[in-house]
Amino acid sequence: MTALLKPSSVPNDALVAVVSPASTPQPDRVESGLEALRSLGYAPQPSDHVLTRGPLYFAGTPEMRLRDLHHAFADDEVRAIFSTRGGYGSNYLLDALDLDLIVESAKPFFGYSDLTAPQLWLLDQIQLPAFHGPMVAADFSREDGVHLPSLQAALGGQLYSVGAPEGLRTLHPGRARGTLYGGCLSILVALLGTPYEPQTEGKLLFLEDFNAKPYQVDRMLWQLRQAGKLDGVKGIVFGEMLDCLSPGAPPELLDEVILRVFHDFQGPIAIGLRSGHVSRSNVTLTFGVEAELLAANQAELSLLQPAVMP
Repeated sequence: MTALLKPSSVPNDALVAVVSPASTPQPDRVESGLEALRSLGYAPQPSDHVLTRGPLYFAGTPEMRLRDLHHAFADDEVRAIFSTRGGYGSNYLLDALDLDLIVESAKPFFGYSDLTAPQLWLLDQIQLPAFHGPMVAADFSREDGVHLPSLQAALGGQLYSVGAPEGLRTLHPGRARGTLYGGCLSILVALLGTPYEPQTEGKLLFLEDFNAKPYQVDRMLWQLRQAGKLDGVKGIVFGEMLDCLSPGAPPELLDEVILRVFHDFQGPIAIGLRSGHVSRSNVTLTFGVEAELLAANQAELSLLQPAVMP
């Protein structure tokens, strides 16, 4: 396995860039999120097109958004990069990402949802860890929107674990260790058949989404299986799966769907971890690091390797 391209750790008073690689965020939420970053000691620096509206639903043209992202990586004073929101549109940046520039200027790049695409592409191509965690307008703008212990541990290079207090519970018992990998389920499925197809084999797979009915989750998991993307997976962690319900159906329907889809899976399966699309307290996960999933009476996901250098 190729060594991770670990960025430097990020001090509490660091300059951090704020970018909008996908859809346009709401200005008031961006301002609230910036204020929350300042209250934690960080010095947020919004990009030129962070609030650009259009064309369509995008925060600027692909060239504008790519320029902001490249500038954030290239600026030596910037220590981390936070996205404002997901939505849709970062897929249009994939074929023009300057991998050489990012290798030379590696730093934590935060996002989830639509940002799963560039995050996993950078992890697969240059081994830059993906920081699946809070975004400025989506999470920092909300009271109790950010799980601070995991954020600070991830940026400081400390090892940490998450479990029942962060919503995690067991669906199928077991223990597995492997490279943590994944993100938004619908984005992983959308990348199938493209040059940016996710590399899931042998991984400890994290999957999350929101507002997808259980049959839609079933369909996406079926597609991953048929595409060979569940081959060799060592364990599976599902997110909170916010609002993944069917009107009038029992709340345990999604659990039953997952257990049916994975009826022959030998590894551990857990669900409920609040990372990505969540109701509150968004947990930071670092994809690309070694991790261990224990699914027993209490479920626990332990990150066994820092994603940054001291």
